Amino acid sequence: MRRPTIGVFDSGFGGLTVLKALLELIPVADYLYFGDTARLPYGSKSAQTVAKYAVEATQYLEQHGAGLLVIACNTATALALDPIRDASSVPVIGVVDPGAERASMVSENRKVAVIGTEATIGSHAYLRALEMRGLEAREKACPLLVPLVEEGWVDHPVTEQVARIYLEEVFTDGFANADVLLLGCTHYPLLKPVLRRVAPQHAAIVDSAESTAQVVAEQLRLAPPSVAPPQERLRPTLLRFFATDSAEKFRRLGARFLGRPIEDVQHVDLKE
Repeated sequence: MRRPTIGVFDSGFGGLTVLKALLELIPVADYLYFGDTARLPYGSKSAQTVAKYAVEATQYLEQHGAGLLVIACNTATALALDPIRDASSVPVIGVVDPGAERASMVSENRKVAVIGTEATIGSHAYLRALEMRGLEAREKACPLLVPLVEEGWVDHPVTEQVARIYLEEVFTDGFANADVLLLGCTHYPLLKPVLRRVAPQHAAIVDSAESTAQVVAEQLRLAPPSVAPPQERLRPTLLRFFATDSAEKFRRLGARFLGRPIEDVQHVDLKE
């Protein structure tokens, strides 16, 4: 069988942190990334609209050769994972369950603090996933963190102060001893150094982007071993990007999230 082609979908740029984790863990694969940048943010839209947009994008990835789909968008995973799976003929992995599962493995006192966007926190997807695993969770929406990351202020004193205020609000009362901070937004991995400074030292940080990449790696290990010729296994990873808004903006801003230059960006118009 040929090396796998993995399709990664997000409403914008944050999912590139999932792609970065996938590239580190599974270098012998090809990747297609779809950023629905013209229609973000998804957080202010209804579940029906999010499902419609997400299904259109993931079907596009499947038509272009994706043999496995990663929904790297927390909002789309929280609101539309079932419709995406119903519309797909390939395996689909979201970001919520891998993050919750990793938190369950790490936590000793079964108390987890979850931070994310208002849409993700409002869906209570992480709360349900953690409670299913016997954990107690406290959720906190942190709406200022995404624009700060996209501004490039990942190590700015303002960002640190904002993060400190948010975390003081979540690690309080009965949750001061929570021993896991679960990052329920794919922008937040860029803030790990700041979050490590302001979070309680006893709290482990669980990154849903890294956790999702680990689940994808496990899924691929279950597949039949590759019988591709050596030259196929050794050729460079193919990386293709699709964006519904400016390709130039995607190249410029996306490089911050991916940690490497972005070259091959194709503009896509999904309007009916």
